[in-house]
Amino acid sequence: MELIPGLPNDLALECLIRVPYNHFSSVSSVSQTWKTQLELPGFRRHRKSSGLTRFIIVMAQARFDSNQNSSMGNKYLVAPVYRITLCEPETGIWSDLPPIPGLLSGLPMFCQFAGVGSDLVVLGGWDPATWQASKAVFVYNFLSGQWRAGTDMPGSPRSFFACASDSDRMVLVAGGHDNEKNALKSAMAYDVANDKWVPLPDMARERDECKAVFQHGKFHVIGGYATETQGCFEKSAETFDLSTWRCGPVEDNILETATCPRTCVASDEGKIYMCRGSELAVLQNATWKVRTELPAEVRCSPHLTIWGDKLLVIGSGKLGGPYVTCMLNLEGDTWTRVATPDEYSGHVQSTCCLEI
Repeated sequence: MELIPGLPNDLALECLIRVPYNHFSSVSSVSQTWKTQLELPGFRRHRKSSGLTRFIIVMAQARFDSNQNSSMGNKYLVAPVYRITLCEPETGIWSDLPPIPGLLSGLPMFCQFAGVGSDLVVLGGWDPATWQASKAVFVYNFLSGQWRAGTDMPGSPRSFFACASDSDRMVLVAGGHDNEKNALKSAMAYDVANDKWVPLPDMARERDECKAVFQHGKFHVIGGYATETQGCFEKSAETFDLSTWRCGPVEDNILETATCPRTCVASDEGKIYMCRGSELAVLQNATWKVRTELPAEVRCSPHLTIWGDKLLVIGSGKLGGPYVTCMLNLEGDTWTRVATPDEYSGHVQSTCCLEI
């Protein structure tokens, strides 16, 4: 069957791979043939090999009701509602993702994001109305432009867990704490396409407020703390290998200091970056080094995202100040300010990156 009447299918495919990602849902609705084509794994590979994919930064970002703000006189007296913001750092385009159906009070507080192929996965968090921890999973598909409910996370609700994806199929969830504030060792993986949770071997140590990154086929769970040492972060890390389905030994002193690891991100080249005060540091060959200074306007509560040779930092210059976005070219260590519209300058709780 012809993709586009009158055109050879190879030429028609060249047309389809050039459709902007935010028009995928419209293209999918034209015909079943086009929908099927866009959903094929080869479509994404062809689009990527042609240099037509786009990196999208997804954020859980605070929004304020402008009517409430004007009547109250100070927006920080009004409780924010968290929505999903999309930023294309290379083009400077900002936009909103449709809200999750049924969540009238906005995103769950402290929920986690993970990007898997053309899906955005939203996991857990606290109900903003009841402050109860949630086990809910929601998946937004950029091809259909629709949300679907995933299978809830197994076990009791957990908060402040580590979360990372292999960007292709699996999302890892590890550590955090239960409703009694007990730090957890347990870990599990979510197969997004099959909507199925799979238990993983327990970690060797309890790890509340740990951070997970994916690198070279392995999930690395960094830092965190045990129940009896609440708030006293460890410097160690543990690794889960997808190819062998086994955990590796505890690696002590991965972090140079016992600090919160939430800014850690991993590059494809085997490096780990994190913020340390006014500096951006990098772990390479088991040694931490200062890579560059952070711009002053992003040093407060920064969030890092990395792709290719680019690193994005979104943060504030002071507590309660507006959030701004800066991009670092890792090849030349040059910073570029990404213009941020006022409506997208609210507090950011979590981020992830998708290549679409």
